[in-house]
Amino acid sequence: MDALAPHYQRILATLTEQASGGKPVMSCQEITAVLGLEPVPANVEGVRSKMKRLADRGWADEPTPGRFALAAGPAGGS
Repeated sequence: MDALAPHYQRILATLTEQASGGKPVMSCQEITAVLGLEPVPANVEGVRSKMKRLADRGWADEPTPGRFALAAGPAGGS
């Protein structure tokens, strides 16, 4: 995870924290709010874009459209 830019690290840390708290799948709006950003369209779209990149690279999964979770493989840390 150290190879990722800080914004991506914060998003993955948020997903990890929420998953350990019993919320393994989150929407981009939820992730945006937990990150402390105002859930306006520009911020949500920025998170969505980053989540899509993380999913494309194996760090996250998108089990249903618009909802994301940590990947189950080595990149996701499980």
